[in-house]
Amino acid sequence: MKSFFIGILLFVSAACCFAADNLGALLNQLDQTIAQRQTYTDIREHRILELKQMLKTPNISDGQTYELNTRLYSEYKTYNCDSAFYHAENALRIAELLGKEHFINEAKLNKISVFNVIGMYKEALDLLQSINKNVLSNELKIKYFNIQKEVYSNYSNNNVYAVEYKKISDNYRDSLLNLLDKNSEHYLIVYSEKLLEAGRVDEASEILFGLLKAVEPENHLFAVLTYGIADVFLAKGDKEKAKIYCAKSAAADLKNAIKENASMQALALLLYESGDLKHAYKYIKYSLEDAVFCNARLRTFEISRIFPIIDDAYQEKTQKQKKQLTFYLVLTAILSFFLIIAVAYVYKQMKKLSKARKELSNINLQLNGLNSQLQNYNKELSEANHIKEEYIGHFLDLCSAYIDKLEDYRKTLHRKAADSKIDELFKMLKSTEMVDKEVTELYQNFDKIFLSLFPTFIEDFNTLMLPEEHFVRKQGELLSVEMRICALIRLGITDSSKIAKFLRYSSNTIYNYRAKIKTKASVPREDFEKTIMKIGSFGK
Repeated sequence: MKSFFIGILLFVSAACCFAADNLGALLNQLDQTIAQRQTYTDIREHRILELKQMLKTPNISDGQTYELNTRLYSEYKTYNCDSAFYHAENALRIAELLGKEHFINEAKLNKISVFNVIGMYKEALDLLQSINKNVLSNELKIKYFNIQKEVYSNYSNNNVYAVEYKKISDNYRDSLLNLLDKNSEHYLIVYSEKLLEAGRVDEASEILFGLLKAVEPENHLFAVLTYGIADVFLAKGDKEKAKIYCAKSAAADLKNAIKENASMQALALLLYESGDLKHAYKYIKYSLEDAVFCNARLRTFEISRIFPIIDDAYQEKTQKQKKQLTFYLVLTAILSFFLIIAVAYVYKQMKKLSKARKELSNINLQLNGLNSQLQNYNKELSEANHIKEEYIGHFLDLCSAYIDKLEDYRKTLHRKAADSKIDELFKMLKSTEMVDKEVTELYQNFDKIFLSLFPTFIEDFNTLMLPEEHFVRKQGELLSVEMRICALIRLGITDSSKIAKFLRYSSNTIYNYRAKIKTKASVPREDFEKTIMKIGSFGK
């Protein structure tokens, strides 16, 4: 479990390191910082305002005024050179009034530092000659050598005496290194610069990375160190890493509201060389805005040489993208036109198809109706055939039975006649007992056969009658006369005379029975017999 958590920790750490050194992520963070730069500017402006308010304090001493102007110079130096120059001059004027040599030399060095930033190198060198370095304190001497180094280094740019001025700058750098504490950050930064120029890149890198570990990303020193590391990677030929550290340096400068900076300018140039014109144009534009705001003439001059190149490339790419966009818009319009035609055609076809489906649906409904009718007809035909089969079978059985009975009756009569039992013979011939018995048996057989075909007939029949008119069978009776009449109607025998003949009643009697049944029905009279025809299904 312990090794698992260690593995997770290492993975997270690796992910964080990857995110921190991912150029795309860093550029996104830089864009966000640029979007918030007014916030950082407001913080610096607030500090400046507080110092200016302190200057307005009544009965303030000249010494305090000098100190406040010096602090305002420091706030303005990398922010606004004009204001920095104004407060440096104020400090020099007050120092001269006080007659304090230390303050005078400090104010002069501050003024020279502004001259250096705005590119007034002759004025800077002239003022430097007025300073006796031998009387300077150790702190001011460090500042003196540092300014000399920077002035001659900047002056060597685009100058016919570049090599000579660069040697002078290097000599002042050596003097500065001899004066600085070898364990101080200042010494290590200047020494790494010397190592880098000497081609000792790995040693310079080791020093700068060692210093970077102890610095917060929001600190101005972080911007200085990361810019130096970017130079290290450029010396190694690793432009991708150089972009990463230029981006980090530029972000730190923005967070400190430093308008005089080189990192964003360097980043813009590197991105331009790699083809990222969008970011290159954006960053060089912001660099120019900051340089103009700060009135850093050297920085403005450097950017003005690069800006047209990046701007032209960016505008060319923008024009190309516009042409591509126009082409795609025209192509999209053409495709949209054909799409509209296609949609209209499909819509028209869908309407035709919908109409055809409706017609087909109607035809299917008609076919379903016809099929239903056909099924009903087939059912009725099947039912009729079944009834015929049942009744033909029973009819043949009855006929055979009646023939046997007639033969028995004939034999009985013959015996009576042969035995000369004339009285008994006449008595038998006059009696209706046999006929009544056969009629009763005929109706019983009819009832049995019918109920075997329609087992639920009695219940179904009663559902058609009013509740109080339900027919109740007598004991030993299968069907009553009324039910028997309706049974014959269910079998398709609707003629009253035929029903009367079968039931051995007169036609009027049958007619009255039928009328009486209809008055007891719960369905309309005209629909009663049609409803009877629909009762039940025949038995299996």
